[in-house]
Amino acid sequence: MGMLAFSFFEPAAFAQSNLAATPPMGWNSWNHFGCKVSDSIVRAQADAMVSSGMKAAGYEYINIDDCWEGSRDSKGVIHPNSKFPDMNALADYVHSKGLKLGIYSSPGPRTCGGYEGSYQHEKQDAETYARWGVDYLKYDWCTARFVYQPEQYPAAFERMHQALLAAGRPIVYSIHGRGKVWTWAQSVGANLWRTTGDIKDNYNRMVAIGFGQDGLAQFAGPGHWNDADMLEIGNGGMNSEEYRMHMSLWCLLAAPLITGNDLTQMAPQTLAMLTNPEVIAVDQDRLGVEGRRVWEEGPLEIWMKPLADGSKAVGLFNREQWNIKITVKFSQIGIGGRATVRDLWARKDLGTFNGSYAADVAEHGAVMIKVAPAR
Repeated sequence: MGMLAFSFFEPAAFAQSNLAATPPMGWNSWNHFGCKVSDSIVRAQADAMVSSGMKAAGYEYINIDDCWEGSRDSKGVIHPNSKFPDMNALADYVHSKGLKLGIYSSPGPRTCGGYEGSYQHEKQDAETYARWGVDYLKYDWCTARFVYQPEQYPAAFERMHQALLAAGRPIVYSIHGRGKVWTWAQSVGANLWRTTGDIKDNYNRMVAIGFGQDGLAQFAGPGHWNDADMLEIGNGGMNSEEYRMHMSLWCLLAAPLITGNDLTQMAPQTLAMLTNPEVIAVDQDRLGVEGRRVWEEGPLEIWMKPLADGSKAVGLFNREQWNIKITVKFSQIGIGGRATVRDLWARKDLGTFNGSYAADVAEHGAVMIKVAPAR
């Protein structure tokens, strides 16, 4: 690995660090549409992102996941399948809405869905994406395990990174590797990297992924983010309290906020949850520090994320099957004495408190507050 490792730390490896200064926000086709994704669906989602107010709230990427790929021509150039008749025109449409387009591939011969991967075609594919006007690439491991040994995993991702740089278009690089990806992903040019297997639209899977992120904060920061996978909010498999826990935890984690629902069919409650400006502001805080667990007692947890203005965002989480009061001591979050508290979901100042704050937290629910030293 010695020869390969040297290339990871060349200055070019960090040339994309000016992208994704805050965690990317957008939509991805996979969770709701899977392989049914098409040009018309993508256009409809772009329309809805604007008309719903999602764009105004900060969401900007419209990402096509797997199943768009067709075949390669005699020169090896990838072409989309019949569901995507003109990628250039689709990118132009998305851009005309003030949004950005994402696409999907794999370092292996095939994608997870069995379509054409980028193995041995990295340069061609990067050039094609740039020519189409793509702004974001999700690069998913899948069949790469059949052609690479574990010690070659970083080099496989670096190969596409260098191809993206050479293609000359700023493209956010999102990877899903295997193993301790967070220890090397930034060095191969990734702007975000999956730290977990796939999320599912159920409470147990969401909780396992979200609370399992503790300890990874040291690897994240502006331009390079731990990715806990996409949001399932609005897909129907969890109740409103559980979805609120999902959104609260992802924002405290400074995780990418990539929704996976049908934006054209959102209930008002779903839209309100996804666009709450004060909750989103925690995720998008310019300090770029990922939150961490500061207290745990059985099914109860407190997480804290430092913010650029010197305040702390705090999540009180209840994984028990009952409403429970949770108390955060200000000393646990690095604030002494008196502090002001604001409820971020209610967007309401709660007052000044001395030493601690307590709140009733619903079953499978979350309370999200901002705590600032009292002046």
